[in-house]
Amino acid sequence: MKSVRRATAAVVTAGAVLAAGAFSATAQAAAVATPSIAAKGGYVMNNGTGKSLYTKAADTRRSTGSTTKIMTARVVLAQPNLNLDAKVTVQKAYSDYIVDNNYASSARLIVGDKVTVRQLLYGLMLPSGCDAAYALADKFGSGSTRSARVKSFIGKMNTTAKNLGLSNTHFDSFDGIGHGANYSTPRDLTKLASSAMKYSTFRSVVKTKSTKQKVTTKSGGYRYMSWSNTNNLLSGYSGTIGVKTGSGPEAKYCLVFAATRNGKTMIGTVLASTSVDARTSDAKKLMDYGFKK
Repeated sequence: MKSVRRATAAVVTAGAVLAAGAFSATAQAAAVATPSIAAKGGYVMNNGTGKSLYTKAADTRRSTGSTTKIMTARVVLAQPNLNLDAKVTVQKAYSDYIVDNNYASSARLIVGDKVTVRQLLYGLMLPSGCDAAYALADKFGSGSTRSARVKSFIGKMNTTAKNLGLSNTHFDSFDGIGHGANYSTPRDLTKLASSAMKYSTFRSVVKTKSTKQKVTTKSGGYRYMSWSNTNNLLSGYSGTIGVKTGSGPEAKYCLVFAATRNGKTMIGTVLASTSVDARTSDAKKLMDYGFKK
């Protein structure tokens, strides 16, 4: 009789252990279930450790849209003896460029106005101004003509990509309106953003929801430029600190994102998502996943 009771007890105990183990495994699996995203490519990493936490076609080259402007800003901020308060006069070529390119987003810069480099960075990253990108390329490229300076600046973008080890990245434009050879990958763009976030000015700009900037007019007076950030995560995801949206006929909907919670920063990228809402949802899923890992 005792042996029967002992056998029964052993079975019950073993069953309880198995049940507890199964429950624990199920709970753990549910807590870190790999997310499904609409984007064709995605990547997220722990920015502190550099550890990859999620990959989906992370090294497949795709059009990047305006996420290209992260590199535009990165090149500017790396300039030696950079004066963020230096004035740049808005040229007609910058506004003509917006008119000539149907998909060019604009900071609505006004010809003849004098704006600072810092203000151009806000115009570049918040409303995603292709006119601001043009102004920065013209300012920080080298050469005696505007076309030479732009070519020089794009060369600096590619040199920076090479120096950062972004082997699947190439730029042929200063703003993402490419000419057939403007591409990157979720992993490379995430690494680029991580590098850019080391600059305090970049961090300040990309976490700004909206700004009102006082600029000098051609006549010597002043006006205010108001810009709002296209990154919905700044209002819709706790801890968001950046980074940049992108879109276009080829690029579809892209988002490079970053958030900090409890001292831990997640940074990542989704490329070729299906809509503005989908790319935002994709980014949230990947950050949620990263924070649980």
